[in-house]
Amino acid sequence: MNCYACPVACGTDREKKNGACGVSGLKIAGYGLHPYEEPPVSFKNGSGCIFFCGCSLKCVFCQNYELSRNTRGKEITERELADIFKKLEDDGAENINLVNPTHYLRHIIGAMEIYRPRVPVVYNTHGYETLEALRLADEITDVWLTDLKFIDSALAARYTARADYSKFALPAVKFMAQKPFTMREDGKILSGCIVRHLVLPLAAYDSVNVVKFVSELPKDVIFSLMSQYTPFGEIEKYPELKRRITHREYDRVEAAVRSSGLKNVYLQGFESAEELYIPRWEF
Repeated sequence: MNCYACPVACGTDREKKNGACGVSGLKIAGYGLHPYEEPPVSFKNGSGCIFFCGCSLKCVFCQNYELSRNTRGKEITERELADIFKKLEDDGAENINLVNPTHYLRHIIGAMEIYRPRVPVVYNTHGYETLEALRLADEITDVWLTDLKFIDSALAARYTARADYSKFALPAVKFMAQKPFTMREDGKILSGCIVRHLVLPLAAYDSVNVVKFVSELPKDVIFSLMSQYTPFGEIEKYPELKRRITHREYDRVEAAVRSSGLKNVYLQGFESAEELYIPRWEF
């Protein structure tokens, strides 16, 4: 079946060869309980993350580089994916967290026809999505956990393979923000939308624009501002990415958050800019 799941719409028969995402078939780099998501997602026992291989966005600074570039991983079947859903549930996962899932959406839906998780399903995406794919994914998704990486197309062109990132990401985030918000009294999210943004070196101006955009979404949307940028990936040609962000850069964005009117906000501390927060792959 030819694949048009992401905005690249490469049309590749990914049962036979790799698509623009760099993968064919169904392939994961690992799974397990992850304690480092936002508090209402990891909650007490950890989020049941499944890390899917490949990515059409190809950020040069990707912290999951081995995964996104398909240099490691294990091919599995839809039945095995369904078994992973069940195992994570049995291990106490607060939710099933599908990390970078879109190019496997057909497989994921197939696995959920075999076993539908009894805990919330989190769709963890970079935000480079078509509305058609999101409408399909909405049928299996309880919580949208999306990045909004850039608004400035010049940054997208410099740091990713997709200069049109914001053309797709902005309407995609607006769509995801419509998900009804439900949180238990003890602080566990059951449904809704969380928008993440990672502050990059020399890009605080664009982060301020992201804050403004998110402030105009429905008020129940949770905004997660991340300071954890750590030099990683193929950044030899990008001298500005060879350092972590400064307090001044982060403070500028944090000030924009505080003056924006946003109510549901997580502000990540500078101690998070460490490689220990990067997952270790099983396969």
